[in-house]
Amino acid sequence: MTATRVDAETLRRLPKAVLHDHLDGGLRPATVVELAETVGHTLPTTDPDALAAWYYDAANSGDLVRYIATFEHTLAVMQTREGLLRTAEEYVLDLAADGVVYGEVRYAPELMVKGGLTLPEVVETVQEGLAAGMAKAAAAGTPVRVGTLLCGMRMFDRSREIADLVVAFRDAGVVGFDIAGAEDGFPPADHLAAFAHLREENVPFTIHAGEAHGLPSIHQALQVCGAQRIGHGVRITDDIPDLASGKLGRLAGWVRDRRIALEMCPTSNLQTGAATSIAEHPITALRDLGFRVTLNTDNRLVSGTTMTREMSLLVEEAGWTVEDLRTVTVNAVKSAFIPFDERNALIRDVILPGYEA
Repeated sequence: MTATRVDAETLRRLPKAVLHDHLDGGLRPATVVELAETVGHTLPTTDPDALAAWYYDAANSGDLVRYIATFEHTLAVMQTREGLLRTAEEYVLDLAADGVVYGEVRYAPELMVKGGLTLPEVVETVQEGLAAGMAKAAAAGTPVRVGTLLCGMRMFDRSREIADLVVAFRDAGVVGFDIAGAEDGFPPADHLAAFAHLREENVPFTIHAGEAHGLPSIHQALQVCGAQRIGHGVRITDDIPDLASGKLGRLAGWVRDRRIALEMCPTSNLQTGAATSIAEHPITALRDLGFRVTLNTDNRLVSGTTMTREMSLLVEEAGWTVEDLRTVTVNAVKSAFIPFDERNALIRDVILPGYEA
């Protein structure tokens, strides 16, 4: 069977895994409106449909800085216990409705303390909301496992503190660490103390690199900081002068040969100008060259997308098949920040049977 013969509902039901998805970029528009009224925050519009359109228009500006600026409104409603509980629970339920069976959600706790919560209280509250969502999803017959990545912001100086937080909550649902925020001018090497601490504590981490900035950011993330995965990484193609011939530069060869997962986000990359079209997005060529590519949403509200939509776009515009979708799903679980035996069980018992069915 090829994916071009599969309808949207079948695609929705396919088991999916997402590694790169931001909690504060995936709220329901109606929830943003309701919570904003509760906390007295002014939105561009109070109509949920119009708000969703506003986000989508801003995201399609082709400007990463403007794209990131849209988070002002979601973050404004995530400063209280009530806001965090609701958005975290709904996040999980939305993943389950989209056919996701394994997800890693990331967020920056330091951006959620303006309402008086401490950093540990933020993490505890989000984990409580995620747990409630997972319980409801399981009861509804659509179980999904969600792990958490805590982000340090690359333009600020609290990354070492956030790394401590990851270690403290490693047995309570937090599975790893990330550095997020604008890439240009804020190299990951500014946060070496955080990465060194995580390595000492045997905690995995990923780093946003190779999106707004090119090969130097990927090289630094891997060879200086020691990242196990790369967030986005679309610019790795700068080290592959001729995609057709498949001749790799030394950095590209390192990434492929050591099975370093690329957390690729096609729609988001189009919106920020890191790619020109779905048909020409590097994810297809990199897949063909044997890279461990994974498919992700990045920010579901901001980009107006879901995992089902990302799959559908690749099927319709890049000629992907069901086998291709299965490959990137297995890739994601293989590179998840959970124990090896749990990854294997998820692939064996959930992913592969779901695709065979």
